[in-house]
Amino acid sequence: MGVIGVQLVITMVMASVIQKIIPHYSFARWLLCSGSLQWYRHPTEEDLRLLAGKQRGKSKKDRKYNGHIENKPLTIPKDIDLHLETKSVTERDTIALHYFPEYQWLVDFTAAATVVYVVTEAYCSIMKPSQEMNISVVWCLLVLAFAVKILFSLTAHYFIVEDGGERSVCVTFGFFFFVKAMVILIVTESYLEFGLESGFSNFSESAMQFLEKQGLESRGPVSKLTFKLFLAVLCSLIGAFLTFPGLRLAQMHLDALNLATEKITQTLLHINFLAPLLMVLLWVKPITKDYIMNPPLGKESIPLMSEDTFDTMRLWIIILLCALRLAMMRSHLQAYLNLAQKCMDQMKKEAGRISTIDLQKMVARVFYYLCVIALQYVAPLVMVLHTTLLLKTLGNYSWGIYPESNSDTAVENNPLPSSLYSESPSVNGKMKVTVVQITMALGSLKNIFTPLLFRGLLSFLTWWIAACLFSTSLFGLFYHQYLTVA
Repeated sequence: MGVIGVQLVITMVMASVIQKIIPHYSFARWLLCSGSLQWYRHPTEEDLRLLAGKQRGKSKKDRKYNGHIENKPLTIPKDIDLHLETKSVTERDTIALHYFPEYQWLVDFTAAATVVYVVTEAYCSIMKPSQEMNISVVWCLLVLAFAVKILFSLTAHYFIVEDGGERSVCVTFGFFFFVKAMVILIVTESYLEFGLESGFSNFSESAMQFLEKQGLESRGPVSKLTFKLFLAVLCSLIGAFLTFPGLRLAQMHLDALNLATEKITQTLLHINFLAPLLMVLLWVKPITKDYIMNPPLGKESIPLMSEDTFDTMRLWIIILLCALRLAMMRSHLQAYLNLAQKCMDQMKKEAGRISTIDLQKMVARVFYYLCVIALQYVAPLVMVLHTTLLLKTLGNYSWGIYPESNSDTAVENNPLPSSLYSESPSVNGKMKVTVVQITMALGSLKNIFTPLLFRGLLSFLTWWIAACLFSTSLFGLFYHQYLTVA
């Protein structure tokens, strides 16, 4: 009933836009190909021969085995005077990039889902439909599913490669975040105000009442220990997925700081790096909420804002920090692309020789993995943003700075009208009975999965994603600053 209306029209229009318009006007492609990103082209073999003073021909070092001539690869001195050429990233260049389709789909679909969410929120705030399902929730869930799927594929790639310690790093951080999650879940609500305890208690009571109405005896759908254990396992997986995005962010942050010349840019880079920490502190009650609700202003304690206003301000701060991270994306990607020149400068300080093929691979692989780095930068941002949007919608919050009191209106479980049973079993009557039964089923689910449960669960997940990203980026900052040999 309620779903087939304005929201369905919005979804169908956006689906047409994704299919017809976005392939030609892609926001993801614009982020890379607007002309601001410069990449370094690898030198050709002829260029390296000219710089080395060698001519193409049959070398005396060629050896003949079983009638086949084995040509040794051309080597050049590492301290050769080589200057890499730069070129702006174009649409043709993106064809050869690894994971470019995944990057384009995630960014474009996220942009479309965000537009659907904004339009749907405007429609719900103006029309105030009472019996309609907010279909933007489905879009947000799809965005989170795509982001997790891409992070999973990127992490699985480290397990496929046998050489290297990436697999051990992921496993180590996964166990570390599992232990950290277990510690966080036993912290009382007086320090971390997620609302998990009250949300789970409300969920258990509602589920038991629902089962009793169905004639079933149950102590609850799941115990609190099982619930927290499941959350801890989920948190360990999220932490393992965000390990290398955090480590990569730290390296790009240091390189972007060295690249930036203006003070305002450096300040924004520092705020962008500390954004996950600011998000984490928003749920630490003694640091933020206690000082705002009960500020030490002498003998009298006058709260600066109401609790609903604080919850709304928290949502707006997270969204503004996500917007800042998106705005600083090109600075970080350019810092990554400069790694090609940085590797060349490091090579010139070394003695010995290097083959031309190895030198070309060293320069070319930086650009070819640009979309992998872009995904590692964008995916955590997408997860935080749309988890926050879900928190607002499912948690029954408001966007207004001074919101009205939100009363969690429970869905009334009205019995089926007797007229539907008394009518003849016509097609129209059967359809009405089916619609009312579906409405009652959805109403029962709303009574079980209440906004109080979603507030606790989504607040914890938003906080955890930010905490994982800051923990890994802080470790990466320490590693690249003090443990890597310059």
